[in-house]
Amino acid sequence: MSFDLSLTPAQLDLVERAHAFAEDVVRPVAQEYDQRQEFPWPVLEEAAEQGFYNPLFYRDLIGDPTGLSLPLFMEELFWGCAGIGLAVVMPALALSAIGQAATPEQMLRWAPECFGEPGDLKLAALAISEPQGGSDVKNLRTTARRDGDDWIIDGHKMWIGNGGIADVHVVNASVDPELGHRGQAMFIVPGGTPGLELVRKLDKLGCRASHTAELRLDGVRLPGENLLGGDDKLEHKLAKVREEDASAAPEGKRSSTLGAFEQTRPMVAAQALGIARAALDYATSYANEREAFGAPIIDNQGISFALADLYARLDAARLMTWRASWMAAQKVPFQHAEGSMSKLLASELAVDATEKAIQVMGGWGYITDHPVEKWYRDAKLYTIFEGTSEIQRLIIGRTLGASATPPPPVHVTAPTDGPPLNAVWGRGTPNRTKVAQAALRSKDRVPGPIMGVAMKLLSPPGRK
Repeated sequence: MSFDLSLTPAQLDLVERAHAFAEDVVRPVAQEYDQRQEFPWPVLEEAAEQGFYNPLFYRDLIGDPTGLSLPLFMEELFWGCAGIGLAVVMPALALSAIGQAATPEQMLRWAPECFGEPGDLKLAALAISEPQGGSDVKNLRTTARRDGDDWIIDGHKMWIGNGGIADVHVVNASVDPELGHRGQAMFIVPGGTPGLELVRKLDKLGCRASHTAELRLDGVRLPGENLLGGDDKLEHKLAKVREEDASAAPEGKRSSTLGAFEQTRPMVAAQALGIARAALDYATSYANEREAFGAPIIDNQGISFALADLYARLDAARLMTWRASWMAAQKVPFQHAEGSMSKLLASELAVDATEKAIQVMGGWGYITDHPVEKWYRDAKLYTIFEGTSEIQRLIIGRTLGASATPPPPVHVTAPTDGPPLNAVWGRGTPNRTKVAQAALRSKDRVPGPIMGVAMKLLSPPGRK
């Protein structure tokens, strides 16, 4: 399947419904939930009623072969509010991690528990980050050890969305610290399990409608069936890793945790796009209405040029995000860390766009009468979580030093599309060029109708 920017009718309908939800349901209450730092249960209830809060919805989005449905939805929802948006989609992060590691039976068992249903909503949390590690997944100190048929988990988790209030916690832990990130496994820890402690709800700068927490796991006992993937899969993986020379461990070996990050980075990038677009749209409307020195301030090049640059970056970051999402859907390798590129560009754009929106509005942008100060606070998170901007640059930089010659651009290595005959008769091939030149040389000797047919075959697509 070729990368295509034209939306299907279903995708266009998704955009329209998601935008209406963001505009009519999310934005009217966004400031209230942000200021009170309350979890937006009524909004989640409405999201469930409209079909935006259930595992089948996200399965359909993730399963879209174009890769575009998920970022389309994320941008519209987060255009409404990033804090409420995170509350709505947080279970999807846990679901993605479950999908990376679980058996089909486990997926069927736990996916519904991540969302619940209208009137009986449930929450899920992905518990990966730790106080001393942050983005360093290899520096994991939470451990899981066997005790008969059970597992015992001890550790400390930080910055966990829905942590402590979730019905399902997906927790990664080290089962063999000597193997680094390849000695980790993921476990389902139901809410209320003895030993799972909510240390505190974190008081955040932005995205304050979402619940973020510090957790402690002290002797948490789980049945063996809560190991995602099961014992046989884990033992096979660990045995295979132990056979390899640690110093020659291939870069391509990834943990399910790292795999979840790779899948979610374009999704996080799309969230940042929503914040950036909201700020730019608001600032542009304000600049067209606000007059100074007898004219709208948009007529001032100091305003219009800055906004023009940011809109160009918005489109560039969106294209990068869509391409990364398409690559993930088509299983095209991220040879240049395209997922990290999308997250880096979109997150830093969100910070720049929201800052400029405040600057355009002056004093009005700095107070809570307008939402741009909130978007500014929300945007900063996106250069930090799911890998800081520095981590994204590190990942991208490593691809540049992975070989003496950098890999070619993704369009050269991506799967080809179209019939095999294109290789010998497609646009720009020598055979096609020779035939076209011969036809032109003989144009005066060939009857007009025949020449018309020949030139129609050789004309560019869409030309009449």
